[in-house]
Amino acid sequence: MVDEIVGKMSEASHCAEAPSVLLFVETSREFGRGLLHGIAKYSRLHGPWRVYRWTGALDSSLPEWKHLKISGAIVRDVGVVEGLAHSGIPVIFAQHNKESYAPFPAIITESKAIGCMAAEHFLDRGFQNFAYCGLDFVWSRARGQHFVQRLAQAGFEVSVYRHPSSEESRSAHNDRNEQSLIAEWLRSLPKPVAVMCCNDDRALQVIEACKHVNYDVPDRVSVLGVDNDVLVCDLADPPISSIALNTEGAGYEAARLLDRLMKGEPMAGQTIGVSPTHIVTRMSTDVLAVSDRDVSTALQFIRRNPNRLIQVNDVVEATNVSRRVLEKRFKSILRRSVHQEIRRVRVGHIVQLLIGTDMSITEIATHGGFDGVEHIARYFRKETGMSLRDYRKKHAPR
Repeated sequence: MVDEIVGKMSEASHCAEAPSVLLFVETSREFGRGLLHGIAKYSRLHGPWRVYRWTGALDSSLPEWKHLKISGAIVRDVGVVEGLAHSGIPVIFAQHNKESYAPFPAIITESKAIGCMAAEHFLDRGFQNFAYCGLDFVWSRARGQHFVQRLAQAGFEVSVYRHPSSEESRSAHNDRNEQSLIAEWLRSLPKPVAVMCCNDDRALQVIEACKHVNYDVPDRVSVLGVDNDVLVCDLADPPISSIALNTEGAGYEAARLLDRLMKGEPMAGQTIGVSPTHIVTRMSTDVLAVSDRDVSTALQFIRRNPNRLIQVNDVVEATNVSRRVLEKRFKSILRRSVHQEIRRVRVGHIVQLLIGTDMSITEIATHGGFDGVEHIARYFRKETGMSLRDYRKKHAPR
C-alpha cells in the first residue's frame, strides 16, 4: 500500500502547492534506507514535498499510483514500475547499471570503485589467496569483475563461486542447501583466503558456511561485505567488515535533481553516483595474513600508531632486523615500502575521522599530531589529491 507523508510546513496553505513525490524504495536494507534518509533531508531543507512512500514488496504492483497526481518519482529498477517511465512525469531510477532505463536519470552504484576498494583492503593485509562470492545479478557480477581485474593487476587469480545457473536449479536449492554448496566451494580454496562478497547478506551466508566446515573467521577465511548494513554486520558472529556506501549523499543529490526535473529541466540520462567511502573494519577481516614475523610486527606497530608522526626508524626499532632487511622483506611481501605504509595508514585514519565523526579539521590535526591545519592539509592532499573539506563534503553523510 501507499503511505502519504506530508512535509512539515509553516503555513497550511502551502500544502496545495507542494509537489507530490512517489518513493518506491525498500527500507529492508541499508542501501534503500540510506537513499531515503538523503531524500528526506533534501525535502526538509528545500521542500515541502507531499511524499507517497510505497510500503509493499518491490516485486508487487503499483495499482494506485496513477490516481495520486504524482509530480515526480524515485523508484528502484524493477519491471513493475516501468510504466512510470512513459507517464510523462519526471522519474529517477535507483539502479545498478546504466543501460536498464537509458536515457532516464538514474542513481548508479560505482562497481569499479567498490571492487577495487575490496581488493586493496585484502592486499593491505598481505593475502595471497582470493575469492569472490556473489549473486546472479548485474550489479554483483560487476563488483566481482572489478575485484578480479584489480587483483589480476597485482598478479593474483581469484576463485569465483559458481552459484546455480538456471532459475530452476536455484529454486531447487533453499538457503540451507546453498550454504552447503558454498561450504564445499570454501573447502576447495587454498588457505588463508580473502573472500569478497557482493553484499552483507552474502557475507553472512559465507560466515555461516565457514561454521559448517569449522573454518575460523578471520584466521582461515577473511570475509568482507558491501553496504555496511549495521543490523546484519554487528549481529553476525563474528561481526562483518563492510564497505560503506554514500547512499545518503546520493539520495540527497537525487532529490535535488528531481526537484530540478519537476521545475522543467528535461530528463537526459543524468546520473547520480553511489560511491564507496571507506571500509568499516570489524572482526571478519581483522587479521594480517603475513607469515614473516618481523613484517607482521612492523605492520602491527604502524596500525597501532595512526595518530603519531612515526618514522621508518621507529618501525625498525619495533622489530629484530635492520632497516635494509625490513625494507626488502616488506616490499617483497606487500609491494610497498614501510614509508608508504605509514602514510597509507595515517591517511586512512584521517578519512575515518572525516567521515565518521563531527570533529573539526583543527581537532583532527591535533589528534593526529600535526603542526596545525596547514600541515595536515598538505599531507592529505599529497596522498589523495583532494582537500580535507572537499573529501568530507563528497563522502560524509549530509
